[in-house]
Amino acid sequence: MNTSTHKIKAGIIGGAGYTGGETVRLLLNHPDAELIFVQSRSQEGKLLYEVHADLIGETSLKFTSSFDKNIDVVFLCLSHGESKKFLTENTFSSTTKIIDLGNDFRLGDSVTGRNFVYGLPEYRREEIKKANNIANPGCFATTIQLGLLPLAKASLLGEVNTVGITGSTGAGQKLQETTHFTWRANNISAYKTLTHQHLGEINQTLKSLQPNYKSDVNFVPWRGDFTRGIFVSSIIESEKSLDELNRLYKDFYSTHPFTHVTDS
Repeated sequence: MNTSTHKIKAGIIGGAGYTGGETVRLLLNHPDAELIFVQSRSQEGKLLYEVHADLIGETSLKFTSSFDKNIDVVFLCLSHGESKKFLTENTFSSTTKIIDLGNDFRLGDSVTGRNFVYGLPEYRREEIKKANNIANPGCFATTIQLGLLPLAKASLLGEVNTVGITGSTGAGQKLQETTHFTWRANNISAYKTLTHQHLGEINQTLKSLQPNYKSDVNFVPWRGDFTRGIFVSSIIESEKSLDELNRLYKDFYSTHPFTHVTDS
């Protein structure tokens, strides 16, 4: 926690979508952060709560198309592929921290002298503490990795078969056929079977923790008929007992407050 009187000055680029709205909510309620601007070309001039109704009474900020580069941290809540373009066209001070919520830098790409650290704290906590540029992990990638990190760290991974179901907000705010309520309600559907874009992140992490892991995760994602959240089941073979695995997971996550291990 920041014990000085200085608050972290934060800005958001691309604040009209779901990730932007959630980032606004978190920053407004953070005791050490001050939200300076929320940029959006499509919603310029509108009050934030006119787009994100859950923010009524929380802020009088308006969306702006311009932004202050004299800032402590910038959150990029842009469509996939747009963050790299934005940083190429807009130069910030080397002391300004960049946190990208898209997928542009998750596999180690860099831009304009900025090298990004993969932002999964259960995997790279110490590096994240010192980093100026952080690539936020994907949603399915986060969930699947949290279930497998302790095994990879202990070199216990073999073949992994994973099934996951996600809510509609994972597809973003832009209207698509598969995000219509009438299509989504009372329905589930598989998509991108064994080819989901988050597999690159997952396999990259697991193989860095367990170099002798030569397989790739087999993953079947599903669309669920709910708004937000993810549920994942991973199936592996192990000679360890359930008690041994339970201890392994609890020991691994004992110092990670964002992750809780419960008995199923």
